[in-house]
Amino acid sequence: MPDLEETPGETASHAEEPRHETDAERRRRRAQFLRELNEAKALRDRVQPRRARAARMRQAMRMRTFRW
Repeated sequence: MPDLEETPGETASHAEEPRHETDAERRRRRAQFLRELNEAKALRDRVQPRRARAARMRQAMRMRTFRW
């Protein structure tokens, strides 16, 4: 596969130019990740209702026994 090989010039150009993302870009990527994570959790809860109910019951028990 010759198109997957990198020439020595390509690797050097990537190493010389570090990309620093701004705080806004990082927050945007994090917000997107958290949205997708919550969507995946909601889908899992819909697909496995018994496991979701057991997890809710365990969380409720933890909250009842938590001491402030």
